[in-house]
Amino acid sequence: MAGSKILWMVREPHRAARCLLLTFTVGLVQPLQAALTLEEAVTIARDNDPWLRGSELRESALLAESSAAGTLPDPVVSVGVANLPTDSWDFDQEAMTQFKVGVMQRFPRGDSRELERRRLEILGSGHPHQRSDRRARLAVNISQLWLEAYRARETIRLIEHDRELFEHLVDVAQSSYASALGRTRQQDLVRAQLELTRLEDRLAMLGERWEMSRSRLGEWLLSTPGNVSTASPRGELELAATLPHIDLLQPQLYRGEEDVPPQVLASLLKRHPAILNIDSRIDASRTGIELAEQKYRPQWSVNASYGYREDDPMGNDRADFFSVGVAFDLPLFTSRRQDQQVQSAVASSEALRTEKSLALRKMMASFEAQRARLRRLDERRVLYRERLLEEMQEQAEASLTAYTSDDGDFSEVVRARIAELNARVEALDIDIDRLQTISQLNYFFAGAERNAGGESS
Repeated sequence: MAGSKILWMVREPHRAARCLLLTFTVGLVQPLQAALTLEEAVTIARDNDPWLRGSELRESALLAESSAAGTLPDPVVSVGVANLPTDSWDFDQEAMTQFKVGVMQRFPRGDSRELERRRLEILGSGHPHQRSDRRARLAVNISQLWLEAYRARETIRLIEHDRELFEHLVDVAQSSYASALGRTRQQDLVRAQLELTRLEDRLAMLGERWEMSRSRLGEWLLSTPGNVSTASPRGELELAATLPHIDLLQPQLYRGEEDVPPQVLASLLKRHPAILNIDSRIDASRTGIELAEQKYRPQWSVNASYGYREDDPMGNDRADFFSVGVAFDLPLFTSRRQDQQVQSAVASSEALRTEKSLALRKMMASFEAQRARLRRLDERRVLYRERLLEEMQEQAEASLTAYTSDDGDFSEVVRARIAELNARVEALDIDIDRLQTISQLNYFFAGAERNAGGESS
């Protein structure tokens, strides 16, 4: 064996040198560019998502605002001169002339300070749920993009493999037609060349799809300015060689063909971050109703002032003045203002409850649709793996054997090979559609611990 290799290198030194150079080059390139798995893509996209950072900042802003809302308003200090005579402008001429310093403190209506603080705090508590929902949506979006790119690349690989076979068939047909020894006709030769051209066009379309999918995926993997990312530049993005394995969350829901009881499904979906975020908004709206009801209560203010008086012109001492008072408003005309404000707060709260019901209904319907799709994809996957692919291969081999034995048509060989290729592409589509469906189903149970995708064996 070693001797034959040496003999080959001696006889064909140029080819041997090219092979050695290629081997050396691959050895250098492979460590530089690691293949990107689905799990890594999801992690990088989450780390580089500026929306998540913005949500943290908005939460901090609401918490700071809630802390400020719970404090009393700043007191108001007044300084002035009262009852100064205009004929002489003397400070000691009139007994009522005084230098006055006062302070006033306003107290908001009822428990409005505490209620406003609580309302803002509840709104801030909804942001962690929004971020959890965003992470779950990112996992779905990145899974769709990664799998679409993988679909395009692997379809290209399948067609490239069969293109060599079709080129060989064209060569055989040309030889047979030129020698006039077989049953090959000119139309068979044209048909073979046509199918080869159609494969070239198909490859061009798939190449465009591969570049677009890779670019769309790369948009999520690029780091934001000022951050360091492990993502590769868009043009160098390379995917893992194998499809990922994505586990189904809540697998007990997929064991039978019957629909999941609505009560069971609703109880699970109520824990979804998107629903929990609506719950936070509903709680905040309830506090908003209580806050609107505080408008029926008066707003109080307390004021105190000290008035300094100068001695009279005869030198007699004049007593200084101290004043204290309370002021409040009377919400008498409530039908035009307070009643309407409370009705508005109640209507807003009811609208949020309606929004929650619609969101739950939409999620339940979408879950059942995706669950039914997964069941059909599983059935087709078993059919392709256990029967259809093998039967297509047997048909292609049988038609080729019949043709080489001058007992079959060349056009039948071409049709059988095209059908076999399409079946393998369809099997790949089923596997990818199945994984995309699983990722969409897992979104509905985003509160559970997920396995974003370890590589399959």
